[in-house]
Amino acid sequence: MQYRPLGKTGLSVSVLSQGGAAIGQQYGPVSPAEAADCVRAAVDAGVNLIDTAAYYGKGTSEEALGEILSGGLREQVYLCTKACRLDRDVFDFSPEGTRRCFEASLKRLRTDYVDILLAHDIEFATDYEAVFAETVGTLQRLKKEGKARFVGVSCYPLGLLRRAIERCDLDVVISYCHYTLQNTRLLTELLPAAEARGVGVLNASPLSMGLLTDQGPPPWHPAPPPIKEACRRAAELCRARGADVSFLGMQFCLSEPRIPSTITGTAKRSELEVNLRALREPPELGLLTDVGRVLDPVRDATWPSGNWKG
Repeated sequence: MQYRPLGKTGLSVSVLSQGGAAIGQQYGPVSPAEAADCVRAAVDAGVNLIDTAAYYGKGTSEEALGEILSGGLREQVYLCTKACRLDRDVFDFSPEGTRRCFEASLKRLRTDYVDILLAHDIEFATDYEAVFAETVGTLQRLKKEGKARFVGVSCYPLGLLRRAIERCDLDVVISYCHYTLQNTRLLTELLPAAEARGVGVLNASPLSMGLLTDQGPPPWHPAPPPIKEACRRAAELCRARGADVSFLGMQFCLSEPRIPSTITGTAKRSELEVNLRALREPPELGLLTDVGRVLDPVRDATWPSGNWKG
């Protein structure tokens, strides 16, 4: 396992992080035994950052991780959770709601603190000034109380994430779907601002929420048809070469030295082992170039998310 510094936090995080969405049954049923086996194998392989959220499975991800980590693993990992998002269309960024959500997370996780606490998907807020002042202010108070070592926010629009970094005293942010085979805007539109302020950046959804997979994206995926079609053709090209676009996508993300860690949600040991192999093996440059040509027509294209209009 390789490790990189996470901004100014002083944490040295594994370049591959364990995401908790799949553990919360977000992508289909997973047995408790499967999830426990996957997490233990990840820790044994050197993974030291686990990311979850109150939203994942409406708390079931946190409950499962609380059970798994209570067996002596909690001290071996940095634990990140996210508050304020309660369901697909239910958010509460108020100070009271933020604290209430997080206190419930601590109980489910069976711990009295987390290493990283984030406000989840802030683009769905209706008042960003209130998020910057009141929501982040609540996170800072929880930090002073010793319930979170480091705090920050997550969202999809890079403009909003950059504004949060510039306006607030943040330690860590999570960006998703912005460092992938199709979109690398994270490097140019967010990292400079984050690095200038010592904010650690975590890269999530390296396969663009299923776009860069053989099975393709789920029906609800917000990408416009041209992006979906280009990613489908990229997967087709990889299959024709005897390769897997998901594996190539993981290789691509894990090999970028400026990104401290890439979060990928898996709850099965077999999937974890594929990701660990992607970390060990560099991408085949010829294939990477050809896939890049297929994706060039939609290079760095994005989609709307939440209420952000910037």
